[in-house]
Order: sequence, then structure tokens, then C-alpha cells
Amino acid sequence: MQNNVPLAELENRMARFHAQMDNKYPDWEYAAVFGKVNLYYFTGTMQDGVLLIPKRDDAVFWVRNSYSRALDESTFNDIRPMDSFRDAAKQTAITGDTVYTETEVISYAHLQRFLKYFPFKHIASADRIIADVRSVKSEYELTLMRKSGDIHRHVKEELVPNILREGMSEAELGTELYQIMIREGHQGIVRFGMFDTEVRMGHIGFGESSLYPSYFNGASGNRGIGPYAPVLGSPDRKLKYGDLVYLDVGCGYHGYQTDKTMTYMFGKSLPDEVIEMHYKCVDIQNAVASMLKPGMAPSVIYQTIMDDLDEDFKQNFMGYKERVVKFLGHGIGLQIDEMPVIAKGFDEPLAENMTLAIEPKKGIQDIGIVGIENTFVVTPQGGACLTGNNPGMILVD
Repeated sequence: MQNNVPLAELENRMARFHAQMDNKYPDWEYAAVFGKVNLYYFTGTMQDGVLLIPKRDDAVFWVRNSYSRALDESTFNDIRPMDSFRDAAKQTAITGDTVYTETEVISYAHLQRFLKYFPFKHIASADRIIADVRSVKSEYELTLMRKSGDIHRHVKEELVPNILREGMSEAELGTELYQIMIREGHQGIVRFGMFDTEVRMGHIGFGESSLYPSYFNGASGNRGIGPYAPVLGSPDRKLKYGDLVYLDVGCGYHGYQTDKTMTYMFGKSLPDEVIEMHYKCVDIQNAVASMLKPGMAPSVIYQTIMDDLDEDFKQNFMGYKERVVKFLGHGIGLQIDEMPVIAKGFDEPLAENMTLAIEPKKGIQDIGIVGIENTFVVTPQGGACLTGNNPGMILVD
């Protein structure tokens, strides 16, 4: 079912972008957006092209391919066809000598093709401005994230226990889980913003597999299919009686994603001390959630939690051995990894309707990663969970 982003929604996003640019860079004249996710955010379609945003005039989305699809999918006011950037440049009045763009997204070669016809002398980053605009969700966006959260909760809390069986591989679980999630309404893709990162679903691990290093900055890991495709799960690691099953898998609905980690005990309970450490992580999640209020600084939340942990628990907290990440949660929306981050250095206060995934986890030798992750909305009363309240460690007989 096609769900075109309403024009009023797009206009509000553009207005907030202008306001933040005017506030931080009063002398700005021009911005250019190339990345597919940001193009979708501002225009409602992901076509190959460039969105040109002048300070004193309306934005124009120049589309190379497919112009007809852009018209079908988007309610954006001004969409024009082009064969190359030359066509757009001929009909554009360029002001200023600096273009603000997505320096984290666009390749050098693609930028040079653009600058061949748009002779800006200087390149400046618009990445943080766009990230900050995207970090505060509208009611339209929250509605989609709530739906994603409903799918996520239903699949991981209610359906997964019914498909776990002795002898299945991590890869088999991943493919079966993917089919189920698609059937329930998942959009079929999990998107990350970090550079050159491919993720099919997330981390799927039996027992010690979740302790294996990830190839990106995450608390857990998995071997994946192999070094050439470190995704999904291992075809060789089979589920055994007594295994911890770890599922850190994203879900998305009409573009908007939620993040959720659940754990399961296959066949029998794990040792009491392991379960105790898991529930300590659940308590940390709930403590962080209680502080997700407008005006709270993510760095303060992070330091408050870390200062309250004893040194023994800090060992292998948020990772395993040398692979320990220094955050407790991250913004989420059109991509899994958005702003803000619950970590040191993120001092800008939270705003109402920001959405964050909170993920306290701990590595345990020979067992795997325990802990939890859920997605929350910032409200005056604290974080409102979108993805369910089951604490995990579900016993599967």
C-alpha cells in the first residue's frame, strides 16, 4: 500500500531546516541534498537527483531517474526532470559561494560532478542540521513508529519462541524470522547511517556467537554468513539445548524503524548469576527511560548511570573484552543510528518527541550477550516505550 507523505508534513520539515540553518549559519545561501534517506525525508521519494534549497526561494527537486515515479510518490511542490546536473544548473540562480551539503553521505566523485556545473567555491556540512531536524518526530512519524513497534513486539515476544528448534542454524532462524516479519508488515530493510554499513536484519546469535566482534560499532556481534557477508547469522552454528538465544533485530514500517533486543533460554534456565546480570541491565534500561524527559542532557543521563555502577559490573558492560562501546542508547527513525546519543559529549538537551533506542547489555564468557533494548519516545513523564515491556530471558521449552 502506497503511503505518500502529506504535503504539510514536508513543508514543516523544510521550514524547520530553514530555521535551524538561519540560527546556526545566518549567512548561508544554498544547500544541496543528495542522499536517498534525506531526499525521502524532505520530498517523500527516493529518486536519483538533487534537492536544491536556496535561502530566499522555494526548494526544487531535480530528478534524473525516475521522474514519473517521483511524481507518483511525492506531494512535493516543485519536481523537475533532468538528464544531468547541467540541466539543473542552467535553470538555477546560484547565490553565494558556499554550498551546505551531506558531507557524511556524498562521495567525492559525485560531488565533483555536481561542482562541474554548480561552481561553488566552498563546501560546508549540513549533516548535523539535518540530523537535528530529523531527531524530533511529528505525530505522523510517531504513528508509523508505533506501528513498527507493535510489529516488533508481537514478533519477538510472541512468535519467535514458537519457531526456535534444536538443530536449526542462526542463518535458518534469520531467514524464517525475516519471512515472519515481512508477513506481519515489516518493510523488508533495516537502514543504518554509518558509513558503508550493510545490515540485513541485525545480530542473531546462539550462545557465545553474540560475543564475536561486530564489524561496526555495536555492543554485540555475530559471525554472519562469513567475512565476505558478516550479516544475518552463521549457517554452521546450530541451536543446542541450554543455549542463550540473542536477537538484536530492527523493524521498519513505511520508512520508520524501531530497535529491539530480546533474549531467550532454549530448553532450560541459565545460571542464576547470568539471569541476575541480565535483570540488572533491564533495571538500567528502566532508569534511563525514566530520565528521557525534555530538557535532560544525554551526557548527564549517561554519566548518572555509569557513576552508579560498581566496577565489577562495568567489566564487559556494553560489549565484551576490548570491544566495549561508550554509549547507552541512540536516536532512531528513518535510520537505526540517528541523533541524539546517550553518551559523553552530547550535551544538547532532549526535546519532546525525540525517539531513542536504549540498549544496556553485558557480555558473559561462554554464555553470550545478555541485556535488553527497546525504543522510547521522549515525553514530559519520561520515555514511553514503543516496542513492548517483556524483560526478556524468555524460557522456551
